[in-house]
Amino acid sequence: MTRQEKILQVALRVIAAVFCFGLYPLTILWPAGFMWEPRQSEYEQMILLMLAVMGIFLFLAARDPAKHRFFIWFTIWSSMAHGLLMGVQALLDPTERMNLIGDIPALLIVGVVLLVLTKLADTATPA
Repeated sequence: MTRQEKILQVALRVIAAVFCFGLYPLTILWPAGFMWEPRQSEYEQMILLMLAVMGIFLFLAARDPAKHRFFIWFTIWSSMAHGLLMGVQALLDPTERMNLIGDIPALLIVGVVLLVLTKLADTATPA
């Protein structure tokens, strides 16, 4: 396994941990940056659970990222699409502007970090 693949593994595990254990506390500690109005607990629980499940599968994908590229690419594109759509919505709705420094950049960072690390791992040559 190349150094780039090992770095990708670490990133996948960190993102998985945040998706599984970090998002709910962020909604409590900083609701303006990680929640949307109007508040609806069913919707919030659904999104948090979907991301926690994604986190579990990212953790599993970290065992052998090369075998799980399809899921990693799904995570990249779904995170960036979700973040970009929320960005447009936050720009159009003044009550959601705090999300421009909260969950929106967080999702975009996940997508960009995984994109860069996946590309680097794909082009790396074994030592």
